[in-house]
Amino acid sequence: MGSIIQLVSQALTNHLTGLLMFCSLLSLALWLILAQLRARIPGLDGPRGWPIIGNYLDIRSNAAIQYEKWGKHYGDVYQVQLGSTTVVIVNSPTAAKSIFLSNSHAASSRPVASTTAGLTIGASPYDDSLKRKKKGIAAALNRPSIQTYVPYFDRETRAFIEDLMTYGKAGAIAIDPLPMIQRLSLSLVMTINWGVRIPSIDDKLFKEIVAVEEELNRTRSTVGNAQDHIPLLRLNPFNSTSTKARAMRQRRDEYLAQLSNDLAKKMQEGTNKPCIQASVIKFKEVELDETELTAISLSVLGGGFETVSNTMQWSIAYLAQHPDIQDKAYEEICKFQDSDEPLCEASDDQKCNYILGLAKEALRYFSVIPLALPRETIKDIEYEGARIPAGSTIYMNAWACSRDPELFPDPDRFEPERWSIRPDAPIFAFGLGYRMCAGHLLAMRELYLIFMRLLSSFRIETSEKIDCDPSKDMKIPTDLIMAPRSYQVSFKPRNEQRLVESLATTA
Repeated sequence: MGSIIQLVSQALTNHLTGLLMFCSLLSLALWLILAQLRARIPGLDGPRGWPIIGNYLDIRSNAAIQYEKWGKHYGDVYQVQLGSTTVVIVNSPTAAKSIFLSNSHAASSRPVASTTAGLTIGASPYDDSLKRKKKGIAAALNRPSIQTYVPYFDRETRAFIEDLMTYGKAGAIAIDPLPMIQRLSLSLVMTINWGVRIPSIDDKLFKEIVAVEEELNRTRSTVGNAQDHIPLLRLNPFNSTSTKARAMRQRRDEYLAQLSNDLAKKMQEGTNKPCIQASVIKFKEVELDETELTAISLSVLGGGFETVSNTMQWSIAYLAQHPDIQDKAYEEICKFQDSDEPLCEASDDQKCNYILGLAKEALRYFSVIPLALPRETIKDIEYEGARIPAGSTIYMNAWACSRDPELFPDPDRFEPERWSIRPDAPIFAFGLGYRMCAGHLLAMRELYLIFMRLLSSFRIETSEKIDCDPSKDMKIPTDLIMAPRSYQVSFKPRNEQRLVESLATTA
């Protein structure tokens, strides 16, 4: 009899436990649904989403293009639901100017979601620490400071041309230019930030940083991390994405610490080269702690490395299939400098208008960061009768803004000449307002010099079609920074003997 009572008691306990768990989950789901409904912003249109997940599944394949499509139906500014988060989407240059420039201070913060990758300046919320970091980095990335980095521009772009000559056997074989582009971009970033260069694509540190940064790029994605928007997923103790991100963060911390320690030793000995970290440390107007110095390093490394390298990787694929643009570029370069000299002066501050337009058009057309990092409002913003409350998340769709037909006629056409007509048009790849990319002057200078030396040294050729439509040919559509699929092209010297001589004399 006792056994029967015990069995009945156990069954009731199990039943009540299961019922309690079910009721708890049901209550949580109902709470999330009600919270989702309450989070809608009155006066703003937008697509209705599913309970709990909202519109998340609709934007998994290519969020920027989906947002652009919805914008044609719901207007330049509308709202979507990403799980429990209400997100305001800004789809046009006019709306972006109104929200991010006219309300620059109100839209000056960032929402903090997944922090496994570490906070860059760009991802930091608005606070006193951000103000200190922005003040410090501004001193190291203003025009006079960038001028001190000209020898680094010279050395790394020259090494890039040498790499293309060596690995491509002077145009005899087709090669994937990505490793050479990554070495150029990463070495320049590291030299400018720490005074340490990457000598070769076979360098162990080069391979480690490329592998880690590519993985961490995915953790910063605005659409790749479902747990950022759907709280229920955070309860999963076996989240492989978070586990992998933590492992990558640990690997990154190791090489960041080594680079910083090496620089500190050189500064103590007085043997360090001019670099951002040294400038910031010596900048007496603001005192930065170790975490803030690391945030600056992360910003320079993450923003300067993958953005530039992916823009160049897309551009080379496109130019290989458009010899007319290469011919026009070479013609304009020859007007600007001696046609017998393939390597222009590194000190040239973007004086060749066509190449400057080519660099700006590459940033516009390929939009490697199609969705700018999200903003969070610290004050209410009024937009056409609707009140976007403080604490709201806002995305600027840089892809859609860069393809606005009023600002950029025939936007799907790659046309460097358009920048001669509107030289002051905004480059949405760098963002707008208070949170605009601090390194935009550095990035423009770098891209310009790469294009100048690349197109005056080589003719880029391919024997087969390369898929490089930025609307559909990206490697991983959910990444924060869009990379093209791999390809191979030939770099044929325009004047091989003269190029070899020029590389030798400028070494």
